[in-house]
Amino acid sequence: MSNGGGSYNAQNDSRAGSTGEPDIGTEPTGGFFSADYKKHDDLKQMLDSNKDNLKLEAMKRIVGMVAKGKDASDLFAAVVKNVVSKNIEVKKLVYVYLVRYAEEQQDLALLSIATFQRALKDPNQLIRASALRVLSSIRVPVIVPIMMLALKDSVVDMSPYVRKTAAHAIPKLYSLDPEQKDQLIQVIEKLLADKTTLVVGSAVMAFEELCPDRIDLIHKNYRKLCNLLVDVEEWGQVVIINMLTRYARTQFLDPNQQDAVADDDKNFYGDEDEKDSEEEEDDDEKEKTPPKKPYMMDPDHRLLLRNTKPLLQSRNAAVVMAVAQLYHHIAPKSEVGLVAKALVRLLRSHREIQHVVLSNVATLTTIRKGMFEPYLKSFFVRPSDPIHVRTLKLEILTNLATETSISTILREFQTYVTSSDKDFVAATIQAIGRCASSISEVTETCLNGLVGLLSNRNEYVVAESVVVIKKLLQMQPDSHSEIIQHMAKLADSITVPMARASILWMVGEYSDRVPKIAPDLLRKMAKNFINEEDIVKLQILNLAAKLCITNPKQTKLLCQYVLNLAKYDQNYDIRDRARFIRQLVSPAGEKGALGKHAKKIFLASKPAPVLDSSFKDRDQWQLGSLSHMINQRASGYSPLPDYPETAPDPTVRNVEVNPWEQVPMPWAEKTHKKKAGKPKKEAFYSDEEEESESESDSEESSSSSSESGSESESDDDSKSESGSDKEKKSDEEPESSSSSSSESESSSESESESESESEPDTKPQKKTPPPKTKSSAKPKKEAKQEVSLLDLDVIDMSSTSAPVPAPASALDVLSPSLASDLQGLSINDKKDTAISVTTPMFVSTTSHELLHRMTGEGLAANYRFTRGTCIYSTSMVPVEVTFTNHTDSPVCNIRIGDKKLQAGMTLQEFPEIPSLPGGGSMSVSIGIDFKDTIQPANFQICTQDRKYNVSIKPPVGELFQAVTMSEADFTAQQSKLTGMNENSGKVSIPSQHNNSKTITARMSELANVAPVSSSQDGLYRFAGKTVSGGTLLLVTVKVGEDNSANITVNCELMAICSMLVKEVKQKLSQA
Repeated sequence: MSNGGGSYNAQNDSRAGSTGEPDIGTEPTGGFFSADYKKHDDLKQMLDSNKDNLKLEAMKRIVGMVAKGKDASDLFAAVVKNVVSKNIEVKKLVYVYLVRYAEEQQDLALLSIATFQRALKDPNQLIRASALRVLSSIRVPVIVPIMMLALKDSVVDMSPYVRKTAAHAIPKLYSLDPEQKDQLIQVIEKLLADKTTLVVGSAVMAFEELCPDRIDLIHKNYRKLCNLLVDVEEWGQVVIINMLTRYARTQFLDPNQQDAVADDDKNFYGDEDEKDSEEEEDDDEKEKTPPKKPYMMDPDHRLLLRNTKPLLQSRNAAVVMAVAQLYHHIAPKSEVGLVAKALVRLLRSHREIQHVVLSNVATLTTIRKGMFEPYLKSFFVRPSDPIHVRTLKLEILTNLATETSISTILREFQTYVTSSDKDFVAATIQAIGRCASSISEVTETCLNGLVGLLSNRNEYVVAESVVVIKKLLQMQPDSHSEIIQHMAKLADSITVPMARASILWMVGEYSDRVPKIAPDLLRKMAKNFINEEDIVKLQILNLAAKLCITNPKQTKLLCQYVLNLAKYDQNYDIRDRARFIRQLVSPAGEKGALGKHAKKIFLASKPAPVLDSSFKDRDQWQLGSLSHMINQRASGYSPLPDYPETAPDPTVRNVEVNPWEQVPMPWAEKTHKKKAGKPKKEAFYSDEEEESESESDSEESSSSSSESGSESESDDDSKSESGSDKEKKSDEEPESSSSSSSESESSSESESESESESEPDTKPQKKTPPPKTKSSAKPKKEAKQEVSLLDLDVIDMSSTSAPVPAPASALDVLSPSLASDLQGLSINDKKDTAISVTTPMFVSTTSHELLHRMTGEGLAANYRFTRGTCIYSTSMVPVEVTFTNHTDSPVCNIRIGDKKLQAGMTLQEFPEIPSLPGGGSMSVSIGIDFKDTIQPANFQICTQDRKYNVSIKPPVGELFQAVTMSEADFTAQQSKLTGMNENSGKVSIPSQHNNSKTITARMSELANVAPVSSSQDGLYRFAGKTVSGGTLLLVTVKVGEDNSANITVNCELMAICSMLVKEVKQKLSQA
């Protein structure tokens, strides 16, 4: 159609002249007879012109042709010359064209490869990205080294757009040369560490294409990906969510592995046994413990669920679908219902989206029927719905049918049966049959309704009704002989083969209930045997065989007649069936071995058919995948991995960051109280804090851009610190590390803290003027905005240098919020800076009864100590309380009422629970400051109309935080805690448990302490500090050769010393 194209150009010329656009030269003799060699000749002339405006116009036209699908490959040589154009707009369009045709015109593209390489250094980021895109589009193996070099340079480019393009080029390079996989994985690792939302989506896509099994690359970036997810572009969100779904299935435990109701029942009876004989049944108690343990969700697991929840409101249907499948596959059952409303919202979209969403909803309704029951009417069929959407809605309505909703659904189905669409009517009748088979209360009603449809004028309605009735009658054939007779009479009028075959099968199967009608029906069918469809002929043969066995006097000759007709039928299946039946029912001689069992073969009792949903088996595929859509394995599909039986190590997701990257953390804690005093140490963030294991996702999200300080400023400001401050280092650092990670560790307990983790990202971006050595004269407002970050860097770096006198007011160089954080920390001049809080080695999953379900009239409550950092205060012990409603009705307004606490103790209550549905369970977090005592915290749990007195008494081991220190520090601190502060005892350890692993494990279970390295064999040291007062606790276990052990506990709290020695002796002596 090139001639037509010339005519079109000629028409455009006349328009161009009138609008003032550049004249596009075409031959005056154009039209239908113009020569092919002059095709696009005007564009070539414009591209060869020296005027940038003509080149730009030509490129616009060429790109327009490409966008419309027209072939513009013959212009490649003319276009590629303009890649060196100085006009930025022309160059952009040239690269757009080259990306499209570089793969087709490889030889010509190779000639300009030097130009592409130079363009990789262009100041304009779009040109650099376009050059890389063109390079990756040239599918020639010889340039693989060049592409690899360009890729490695682009990965560290300052422009996130160029880095994003580099991520897109990785799969292209891998498909060109798979041997480059190892180098490309290193490139992907760099891209995954990128903190720009524009890049991470493309980086994860490259990861999924090349090495989806390299989970180790995700560990360090997991929390960052979760926190950045909301800000990533939509298609990047889809890729990241799908990847994180697979990650969660390999790194977290199944949240639905335990049944809370069953656990509470076992606890109810288990507690009685423990009261009778506590010491004698230690072994039995251990066996009972696993079923009692309530599931405690990993904070990182909760982080993923919390950060994907807002995406259910996305305008992109693919994002909503991705979040829905994530919740379906990795969320607790009680939380999956959140996605129902979002999926129903998508039903207002285009019909293509409706089809995909409804397919996934149909699968969900087979597994989680209760999710969509409130939205039943949203699945009613509309007149404008296409047939594939109507069929899916019928499937969903049938899955949602219950005793309460079946009447509404059947009334809706009754309207659908009158439709003119025969396929839709047939599907509706099948749906009615499924409802009748699944809900016994309406089986009779549905059967009577289907029998009423047998008199319908529409033959397809009657035929489908017969097929469905046949399936229903197999469930209760004895009580429906009249229906069988009625259907036998319809055999003359029904012409649909499947319906006729169903009638013949029913009459043959239940011939003893219609003894007079069956032979007559066989006579009629034999008369017209040769004109029937094959499926009907097969059922006539079956009917003849069954009647010949049960009523040979009337039907033997008729059976032989039918068999003779079938003997010469054109279909070999029918001929084979006839020969088989003849040998069974009427052998030539004496009955053979099979003939004796003919009745058992033909008239054996047959199980009733199970009318299951066609979507029942689709849960084997990942929700939202192509394999789920087509119900078979698609190319490239890999099934979701199973949950691990034991939880993998969560510390692999901890990220070690530089000390200055931790600066924004004090702001993340949002402490609003004014605190008196001055900071008494210079190394608030010391080098030892890098080694602390208590770092969490809040550190990851708050360290994105905190490296903006300069070394010169740090050197100058380091002179402003006082020697007295340096000598007053204490345990402030562990507390700060612990509090900075509290938001991530408590994410499963309170979602109200979720936003505070990402706020510090923007504060370090403020410009900092050159520092002054004397900063005490600076106004506080200026110090808040400009000096705080760099001064903190100096504080950390100067911890190894000699102290220098500082101005009197050390807080003048700190922001008010940071100063208040520093002032509120517990300071002890005697403690060493090397002591730092670490993550607990053991977190018990054993829960204790807080409120029995009998006492609470169906409401039960259990509690457990999580050993993390409390989200309310660093001086509080975190306690997780799990409420379970054992009744059918909801319990409303669950809250904490009056508190009867000992002097000095405080309790931070949880937010009120508006409603806990029947059979539901919910976990909340409270904080209790026990003031370093084991006195119980007494308070009331209130509901809408009841109050229950409860009490929480802490084991002595739960009053501590685990801390790490060196052996020298341990010895030094122990020498200060002697006399009244020391308590000791002796115990015999069973030989099979006399090893480092068992002793360390038992001590970690007993108390929240951390092991301290020891240079002596048989000497075990453990350290901790009290949560409330920060009092140091030191435990020493020295094991002798005869399995006897000397236990020494050093602590300023003498009562705790005494109790802990007794418990340690009891724990270590257990067999």
